[in-house]
Amino acid sequence: MVSSPVRPTGSAPVGQRERSQDFAGALVGLQLPNTPLFGTDGIRGKAGDLLTAPLAMEVGYWAGQVLRSQGKAHGPIIVGQDSRNSGHMLATALSAGLTSAGLDVWHLGLCPTPTVAYLAESCDAIGGIMVSASHNPPEDNGIKFFGGDGTKLSSTLQATIEAALRGHTEGLNQAPSPGWGQCYYRPELVNRYISFLQEPLLPNLDLRGMKVVLDLAWGSATRLAEQVFQATGAEVVILHGSPDGNQINVHCGSTHLEPIKAAVKAHGADLGFAFDGDADRVMAIDAEGRVVDGDYILYLWGQHLQAQNRLPDNTIISTVMANLGFERAWEKLGGTLVRTKVGDQYVHAEMVNRGAKLGGEQSGHILCHHYSLTGDGILTALHLASLVQHLGGSLSALIDQSFQTYPQRLQNIRVTDRERRMNWQDCDPVQRAIAEAEAAMGSEGRVLVRPSGTEPVIRVMVEAIQQDLVDHWTDYISGTVSRYLAT
Repeated sequence: MVSSPVRPTGSAPVGQRERSQDFAGALVGLQLPNTPLFGTDGIRGKAGDLLTAPLAMEVGYWAGQVLRSQGKAHGPIIVGQDSRNSGHMLATALSAGLTSAGLDVWHLGLCPTPTVAYLAESCDAIGGIMVSASHNPPEDNGIKFFGGDGTKLSSTLQATIEAALRGHTEGLNQAPSPGWGQCYYRPELVNRYISFLQEPLLPNLDLRGMKVVLDLAWGSATRLAEQVFQATGAEVVILHGSPDGNQINVHCGSTHLEPIKAAVKAHGADLGFAFDGDADRVMAIDAEGRVVDGDYILYLWGQHLQAQNRLPDNTIISTVMANLGFERAWEKLGGTLVRTKVGDQYVHAEMVNRGAKLGGEQSGHILCHHYSLTGDGILTALHLASLVQHLGGSLSALIDQSFQTYPQRLQNIRVTDRERRMNWQDCDPVQRAIAEAEAAMGSEGRVLVRPSGTEPVIRVMVEAIQQDLVDHWTDYISGTVSRYLAT
């Protein structure tokens, strides 16, 4: 455990009721959308538009009230941020709200999201907050919440925070305030997280002889990924390796893989890892430049745990996006694949419900409860590299021996109108297009349409046994969405 700095004396307590009334009154000037603020991963939107300093301060205050109401009277709130230019503004405003609620803030500065989750649990904190928009472009930002156990804050508690933001505080048990909280800058705590990443693999974490390319996306991974991989003995090649709020995720990282594919080939590397802006997800690249997504990572890690009898009921938890090729290959190994809605919090909840130890998403959010309760791109990359080295040093060979994916295509249609985006199911032409596609493909394909919980887009995914079917119906449904919802 890490002890809290001594709180300076002399801060006079203020009546909790009066302070709450002051914050409730400040909400009058805020323009909140009619649709929910919280999506699949906290609050996310354009900085300066949806996400302003006044809103962040209110969010900090009411989040502090809700977290304090859960019974833990003492302990700090861990706050971290990625490299976005708006991050300091939002983190400072959040801290102002949290300290107004009587809570101490331990600000880590630049760090990966899983650092906040780990320290929230290991430092006996009340909770944690990460300021990041993950894989979104630089102009966006977001606010992610964690409980004191290091897991994503439940949808119930997020709904309570949002209700308070909208002026509905009935039933919120506001504990008496201890007075004003203080904000402490604690970047040294990130070293505890680095030790946490390395220790489970010691003393066998030895990647000497392996060349690894890391794409750090100008984001959170720049804080420590190079250091962590160099400590393994691997030869490390770095792309986009310094924090840059203007370029985070721009044509790089886990959602833009061309740079790392080219670099792996150019450097003759054994493999590569591309992280997103806050380093809670990762995509791998083999020596041939092939993309190794979350489905392949789950399959390979699942095989490894299965061989060690460490995979309860041979079950892996994934989402509706998981490829049918992955599912059927895993079933041939005697395993079960359970699907959830898209979102790592749904994967985690189902893992807890079933006692599963491995789960994740095709996009590279991987959760292995043997080691961590939240998605962690750097942890996943270390374990996959170690597994590859243990099994002979060739990720390409492991992929060749795994499975063939069914053709699958994901199309994002930008729909800036939040009301239209979140209520897309009310659009009859889109529903007819989906029904037509499903009827035509039958059991040889499937369609998934959903609004993103993190970006202003509607995602259309089509998967089928033949590529021409995938392309035809993706174009048809995407065109219908664009025609009736994007205008």
